[in-house]
Amino acid sequence: MKRLLTLFLVMAGSAAVGRGNVLYAGGAWATIDRGAACEALSRSRKVMPKDKVQPVAGLTFTTDHKHWGEFHVRLSRTPRSDASVMLQIGDQSFMLTTRGGWAWSRGSLQAQAIIAALRGGTSMRVESRDETGVRFSDPYLLDGAPTAIDAAAARCALRGAGKIQ
Repeated sequence: MKRLLTLFLVMAGSAAVGRGNVLYAGGAWATIDRGAACEALSRSRKVMPKDKVQPVAGLTFTTDHKHWGEFHVRLSRTPRSDASVMLQIGDQSFMLTTRGGWAWSRGSLQAQAIIAALRGGTSMRVESRDETGVRFSDPYLLDGAPTAIDAAAARCALRGAGKIQ
């Protein structure tokens, strides 16, 4: 039942991003195969009303390796233009690049550090200030994250190498 709930929530949260085939769903994470890209995804513990944006975080792996482990997050609110967006995993902090209501890792070295932190962490949150200056935080669980990350990376690596279609 928990697995089905996780799958439903991740798919509902990622509906705006597009459809795909579910490869794995466990804990608070799922792996979605979208063809040229595979994603390890989780939705925020904060469940938003239908008229609000549901925060979703994940990592993208593409078959052409242009985005290999790139962290991305859809924020619950649009941050102020001068506000930093910080990803906190355990005691490690990462400043993210933003555009509108989305934020991303700042290159491959930071993406690798985020993946390492996700593997050893138990929770994460993304924090910023919204357009009115009010601080907000989107919390996430990390149960299932390592397996979802590995499944996404392996699937796109195999597809990129021509081992699967």
